[in-house]
Amino acid sequence: MNPISIVGAGPGATDLLTIRALDRIKNAEVLVWTDSLISPEIASLTSKTCEKFPTSSLTLEQIVSLLIKNASQGKKVVRLHDGDPCLYGAISEQICKLAEQGLEVEVIPGISAYQATAAQLKKELTIPDIVQTIVLSRAGGRTGIPEKEELEKLARIQASLCLYLSARHVEDVQSTLLKYYPEETAVAIGHRVTWKDEWLKIVPLKEMVSTTRKQGFFRTTLYIISPALNAYGQRSKLYYDGHKHLFRKQ
Repeated sequence: MNPISIVGAGPGATDLLTIRALDRIKNAEVLVWTDSLISPEIASLTSKTCEKFPTSSLTLEQIVSLLIKNASQGKKVVRLHDGDPCLYGAISEQICKLAEQGLEVEVIPGISAYQATAAQLKKELTIPDIVQTIVLSRAGGRTGIPEKEELEKLARIQASLCLYLSARHVEDVQSTLLKYYPEETAVAIGHRVTWKDEWLKIVPLKEMVSTTRKQGFFRTTLYIISPALNAYGQRSKLYYDGHKHLFRKQ
């Protein structure tokens, strides 16, 4: 029996799919896809005979039932997630339920929105002597987050902070961040990055709320808050001519 392929669709552009992801999509006999977050262009890469099931209105139990039913018939089943499925993809609960039925899965990573956003801006998020840590998180919202990971605690280290699923709560986010980051700290706001209608801009932290509300963003929005976004010219030791390492003769 074929394993069920949990595939990361990446941020939106079809040419940012991995080769392995594209192979699974093209050979899928059944596609169970997150239609509310994935470009229709990616879903259209399947064969003409592939059965497609959008999941935006389905519960976990309904999704898993579809996967079990079709995989049990020996079909090549792809569960297509946006971005990288290991980030906010709710794949753990799916894998557990599939394992209870004796079904194997494979997970194929995808490029995440924070990577695509940094690339579109031509920015590095880890700059020597400025910031060397990237934090991926989100606002608490209705589903909450563990107390030890509250935004206030994460903001204290002033790392490159990438916030998913937070546009609905941007007022609280900005208020919290201003306690720890200077108000002129650069914030990249990315909406549907790499899609045809992409919107992407760097603004000062103090304008995070006003910009979000002016554009009417409340979903498919990523924030990157980082001093690295305004850094210029800092050199790492790696390519410094006086730095010893295994592959450079002195």
